[in-house]
Amino acid sequence: MTAKRRNGGKGVPPGIADDTPVQQSWADLTCYGCGPANPHGHHLHSYVSDDGESLVAVVDPDSRYNAGMPNVMYGGHITSLLDCHSMWTAMTFAARAEGVPLDSDPHIAYVTAELCVKYHRPTPLDRLIYLRAWVDGDTGRRMRIRSELGPEGEVTATGDVVAVRIV
Repeated sequence: MTAKRRNGGKGVPPGIADDTPVQQSWADLTCYGCGPANPHGHHLHSYVSDDGESLVAVVDPDSRYNAGMPNVMYGGHITSLLDCHSMWTAMTFAARAEGVPLDSDPHIAYVTAELCVKYHRPTPLDRLIYLRAWVDGDTGRRMRIRSELGPEGEVTATGDVVAVRIV
């Protein structure tokens, strides 16, 4: 899997259905991990995969997210990426199930009720990091989202999230 480079070093994952990140549907969101309106945040960009079964993203990590050892990503940063990507997965697939646009008013909103991250091996900082998340089970008020993260061809961390709808 090769990512196209654009937007100041942010990657766009291959195999996407639309090259507009889902986060652009909520332009005034201030979430630190994924909010377009947070000037200090990560500005995660997630996209619906071309098969329509998952959300995908690619991150070009910054060395400031170092875990203290050379070329190892800080676990909190990994967790933040998996958490935000999972919430957008819940919102995207809930909107699809209801047949409403993602930018509907009011926005469909989910929060994290449970989050379990497993670190399988160190995540490097010197390569693009790919994320993928999907709904595991039914789409509804309470959803289980599974996710994975790692450089091309590897999974270095996985997430198991329970998302609960608040709006």
